[in-house]
Amino acid sequence: MGEGGVLVEWDWWTVDFGDAHAGAVGVLVGGSEPGPVYFDVGSGSDVPSTRRWSAYDGRARRPRAEALRAVCACGWRGAAEYPLDWATGGDRPLYEADVDLTGPLADWTARLSVVRDRAVPLPEPLTALLFEIAERLNVTAADAPLAAPRAAGVLERSRWRAGAVWQT
Repeated sequence: MGEGGVLVEWDWWTVDFGDAHAGAVGVLVGGSEPGPVYFDVGSGSDVPSTRRWSAYDGRARRPRAEALRAVCACGWRGAAEYPLDWATGGDRPLYEADVDLTGPLADWTARLSVVRDRAVPLPEPLTALLFEIAERLNVTAADAPLAAPRAAGVLERSRWRAGAVWQT
């Protein structure tokens, strides 16, 4: 969830940082980020909304994106702006247009490098073990789908125990 209960759909995610540093393509209209796009689905109290970049195509009174940039769940916003060329995309919706997202992705990836450099490093044997556990969980999820959540629960409880030891 994003601010104000608006669903934020993250484009990029890493095992290292999970949701804390998930990345997405942000939209700029008039030099700033517009509010969420709401979808009129008729009567009722629930009005779906999104901040998904491809929804800002100017259709159905929605704002029309002028530029894109990288954004991170931690609040970081990329400085580089990538203008959208509506002349080449025509009036097609953004999700159908061939929009190049390599710039925002590269900016978010560079941001993650900075975050990794500042993070406390894990000992190499622990890193190797964690990657092995992740691989085995993926195999288990395919072979024995009900065993994988149980294993993940064991890991979660271990995380809480390790956190409690660290806090004392």
